[in-house]
Amino acid sequence: MFGFADLVSLIISAFIILPVVVFLRESGYLLGSLLFGVRNPRITLGSGPRLFKLGVLDVRRHYHLYSWFSYDEIRRESRGAYACLYAGPILVNLALAFVLNALLANGIIDSQQTFWERLIFYAFYYALFDVIPMRTTNGKPNNGMIIYEMLRYGRRTGYNHEPFLPSTSETEQHYREQMEQYEELAKEDPLLQRKRDRRLRRMETANRIGIPVGRKKKPAEPPNPDSEAPPGRPGRGDGEE
Repeated sequence: MFGFADLVSLIISAFIILPVVVFLRESGYLLGSLLFGVRNPRITLGSGPRLFKLGVLDVRRHYHLYSWFSYDEIRRESRGAYACLYAGPILVNLALAFVLNALLANGIIDSQQTFWERLIFYAFYYALFDVIPMRTTNGKPNNGMIIYEMLRYGRRTGYNHEPFLPSTSETEQHYREQMEQYEELAKEDPLLQRKRDRRLRRMETANRIGIPVGRKKKPAEPPNPDSEAPPGRPGRGDGEE
């Protein structure tokens, strides 16, 4: 029977364990990019409006829903470089799972065993569906298929017109367009307007106590009736640089 203890375990798994495993998986791309050199790497955690951006880390409000790695270009165009880049997430999850499993087996970790066992489970889960060559949504290949095609045929696999890892510059531009649309909707929807006002108040409070979470937008100036120039574009979402 599903009881209160199971509910607590589910919440811990969904909001702590899964985000940690996903973050470590995406950091595997970053390790490969540091070895072979990519331009403008970024790890995006979550979706929706941006909370903050620190170096290569871009944290969104709905952090547990979706995460990905992006870059603009790789400097070393070779078969081995691409294979190692896509093998990074697999190796990181496998290393995490094997190390934690060894620590548990040897009694080095002797507390919160259920937590660590679930962390190991999800690490193996993501590694399994990365390492077995297969095609996913809309025929898009997983990392295992990309590595297999690269090592066997010396080319990146086809059947997909979108880049397997998105461009950081295009991702940033898409985010800004989304935030512009959100701001336009917020002007017409009272609920979105209240959420936006609460978010701005939280940002102002955080900035006052020394936590830089975004830049306060300047109020829009009214258009000059004597000028023929059109008024400026509406403001963008919080966190934009």
